[in-house]
Amino acid sequence: MTAPAVTGAYPRAPYPCPVTSPTPDALLGPADVRELAAALGVRPTKQRGQNFVIDANTVRRIVRTAEVRPDDVVVEVGPGLGSLTLALLEAADRVTAVEIDDVLAGALPATVAARMPERADRFALVHSDAMHVTELPGPAPTALVANLPYNVAVPVLLHMLETFPSIERTLVMVQSEVADRLAAAPGSKVYGVPSVKANWYAEVKRAGAIGRTVFWPAPNVDSGLVSLVRRAEPLKTTATRREVFAVVDAAFAQRRKTLRAALAGWAGSAAAAEAALVAAGVPPQARGESLTVEEFARIAEHKDAGHEEQAPQ
Repeated sequence: MTAPAVTGAYPRAPYPCPVTSPTPDALLGPADVRELAAALGVRPTKQRGQNFVIDANTVRRIVRTAEVRPDDVVVEVGPGLGSLTLALLEAADRVTAVEIDDVLAGALPATVAARMPERADRFALVHSDAMHVTELPGPAPTALVANLPYNVAVPVLLHMLETFPSIERTLVMVQSEVADRLAAAPGSKVYGVPSVKANWYAEVKRAGAIGRTVFWPAPNVDSGLVSLVRRAEPLKTTATRREVFAVVDAAFAQRRKTLRAALAGWAGSAAAAEAALVAAGVPPQARGESLTVEEFARIAEHKDAGHEEQAPQ
């Protein structure tokens, strides 16, 4: 796989919409977004989950809610035309944007240079699929702030948290339903794989709602903000992340089944699953939606409990 292309402060192509002079508000408004998109020949695509934010107040609200600090190095995934990028550059020390779309990636450095020239040397672009990014230019990121494409929001979020442990704070805008799942607590009907895996890394909570009218085109669903603050200390367990996530995936693959039945394939048999659950202090008749991430970790630690019981004395 080839390394992702990295572009710094210098645009690859001229900014297609003339800016006669820097204005006090360099952020993109509805007319700016549509004019820029038209000049680039860009139409938002459902395939990539593109909905561009057209309201400057909304992106400033996102930056405030994310508590972006002047010393932060922010990574943004899916910057699109640059609405949130410009607001982040106003507040952070540095911003690195990861963009997969060829046209958008080619235009964004020029947009930054034209609308915020005094901050252009604080911006870098990585032209790549975020799921394939394993390194970023410049200092390690301290925050992730993004309007994530709805169709890949959870895998991208989990990949970034795993790949860049320096990210302390995250604020993502996702489909409202996905926001509910990420922030759900054990026992909730929407508690599931995203809830547990996100909680492996961070304390997760809903951080607000976003209306449909601030996007172009307006989506058919509402959006929500999710805040993730990385755990000060990693979860205490002898199991690896991969081992714990394997238990989580197995438990929720068959939600209606008891853990004894749902984990039979993972453990090797229903009896082995029961032995692991008992050793972990989890009732075999419980279901996945009632367990905390700590309990899933304990189950992973005791995967061989059934084999140990059967071993000759």
